[in-house]
Amino acid sequence: MTKQEVLKDRSKQFAIRVIKLFQALPKTDEARIIGKQVLRSGTSVAANYRAVCRARSSAEFIAKIGVVVEEADETVFWLELLVETEIVNAQKLKPLMDEANELLAIFAASQITAKSNSPKYKK
Repeated sequence: MTKQEVLKDRSKQFAIRVIKLFQALPKTDEARIIGKQVLRSGTSVAANYRAVCRARSSAEFIAKIGVVVEEADETVFWLELLVETEIVNAQKLKPLMDEANELLAIFAASQITAKSNSPKYKK
């Protein structure tokens, strides 16, 4: 499996875990509102990474990986909010939070590398 295929699968599995989290949230208004946000951003990471894999140029790759980084960072934010508002127990959410932060770090590093290799971003 290539690194690209591994990340496609890993981000898809992350999306599945986010969906399951959403399904298990309490049926309160605040849990549903925040849950819909994390559902949208968490599943968007995988969908947008697939688009990154189809980029036709370095500039397109950099633009699309930027979207993935934004969505991953937003997902981390919503997960933190679920914990800090005590909607979800921190220990229960820790494995998903760890994966969200790892994916964010991987995609951000990829963005930095792509920019450093692009003549447009070299100084």
